This record gives sequence, structure tokens and C-alpha cells, in this order.
Amino acid sequence: MKSVLGIVGGSGLYDLPGFENSSWETIESPWGEPSDALRIGEIDGLKVVFLPRHGRGHVYAPSDINYRANIDVLKRAGVTDLVSVSACGSLKEDYAPGTFVLVDQFIDRTFARPKSFFGKGCVAHVSVAEPVSPKLLDLVEQSCKDEALTYSRGGTYLAMEGPQFSSMAESHLYRQWGCDVIGMTNMPEAKLAREAEMSYCTVAMVTDYDSWHPGHGSVDIADIIRVLKENVAHAQRLVLNLAKRFPRDHEPCPIGSNSALEYAIMTAPEKRDPELIAKLDAVAGRVLSRA
Repeated sequence: MKSVLGIVGGSGLYDLPGFENSSWETIESPWGEPSDALRIGEIDGLKVVFLPRHGRGHVYAPSDINYRANIDVLKRAGVTDLVSVSACGSLKEDYAPGTFVLVDQFIDRTFARPKSFFGKGCVAHVSVAEPVSPKLLDLVEQSCKDEALTYSRGGTYLAMEGPQFSSMAESHLYRQWGCDVIGMTNMPEAKLAREAEMSYCTVAMVTDYDSWHPGHGSVDIADIIRVLKENVAHAQRLVLNLAKRFPRDHEPCPIGSNSALEYAIMTAPEKRDPELIAKLDAVAGRVLSRA
């Protein structure tokens, strides 16, 4: 299988020098409308697919993003490895604004979003004990080193519902839990990528200290926007470097991301809902075709 690198993130990431033969392509999903069309092209001969998570112009709040449709269209576009580039708040003194945290764990505190492709009519249980592909993370880390970016490998991402930022009490609670960064978008995205048998990792770009830090006070939107703009050039360099070094042939994931559904589907074939099965053609076609 040939590698196809997917990037989901904000504005600026898909306006890259060296991104060739690119065009915006609309792919329909049975799960509804994705955030936007996909920008598909090549970097050094590698197929790369960009999806603006909030839509161009930032039209979707975190709770309004159709995460299932987003992952579904990326799967339909052939994406094998998905890198999430996401703004976040820091819960640790060491992670100052401008730091890239290469997350390897999540705590999901969202509550208003569909979190699975499966349900009544086709039940499946997928392990997300290790939600981040270590091989993919190795490649991202090497690109951070190559580009001399300020980064830290490893950490727990607390996914909150939003759209409001944390209260001070919440921020202190998440620090007590040992969380490293906080954001609003990587769940259920990471879980759905796992169900779709994609390798996944997160580059969490710190923009602020959330609301816990005594020297910074509450989150300031103007400061966040300023840091975001500063991070765009760094994120572009990271993505370009990653695409150039990326293996052209997709390598099996050591934690089984590419085979996560192998024994996950519990519903007997004769009991499966045909309408749901039809919607799962891209996400789970590999295993459902055996029934």
C-alpha cells in the first residue's frame, strides 16, 4: 500500500510552497457534511491531503465539527497516516507559548459529539489504549529536530467540550490529573481515526497557559491569535519536512492502527443493519467484506 499523508489543521497549513498539482476536491460522505473540501496534491511525489478542521474562514466551533464525516472523507481519499496540527493551552510551566507538544495520550472530557462510527445495528469495540502511532510520532519528532523547532515528545491532551475556555478551578484540576495540554478538537477525532484504521498523531501547538498560571491570568484571545500566526510558518516547515522524509510505502503500525477492526465487530452478520453497513463502506470495508 502506498502512503498517503493526511493533515488536519487550521488556516495557512495548506498554502505551502512546494505543494504541487493541488486542487480542492469535494468528497461526499454518508455521515453528513465534512468541514470543507479536501486540498489534495503532492510534495516530492508523496500524495498529501489537507482538511481545514474548522472550515476555511473558521466557520465551525469545536462542538459543531462533523468529526465522523471528516475522518470518513479522509479515508475515502486514501489517507493512511493522519497528523493533527492543533492549537492548545499549556498546563505545564515548561511548555511556553510557541512550544510544539507531540502528544501520546488523551483524556476525553467532551460530551456533545458522536464518538463512534458504530452503534445499534453494528456494534464494535476498538481499543484506544495507545491512540498515537509511535512510528508516525518518530517521523514527526525527527522533522521537529531537522527544523530546529521547540518541541517536547510525549504528554497527555485533555479534550474539553468548549467553546468557552476553562475556569480557573477546572484548569487546576486538569493539572492535578497530570495533563500537559488542553484543547477542544482532538476528541473524538483520535478515536474515529483509530476506528478507520489510520495511524494518528497530534502536534499540539501551545498558544497560552490556559487560566491556571498566576503570571498570565485568563486566556487572552489577542495573544492567542498572535502566537498562532507566529506558529504558522513553523508548522509549514514541519509539514514540508515530514512529507519529504515520509516512507512512500505504508509501513504496518506497531500498535496495530492499520488493523484495529480485525476483531472489533461484535454483531453477527445476519443481525447487522444494512443501512449502517452501507455507511461503513470506507471506514470498515476491509473487515465487513469478509461477512
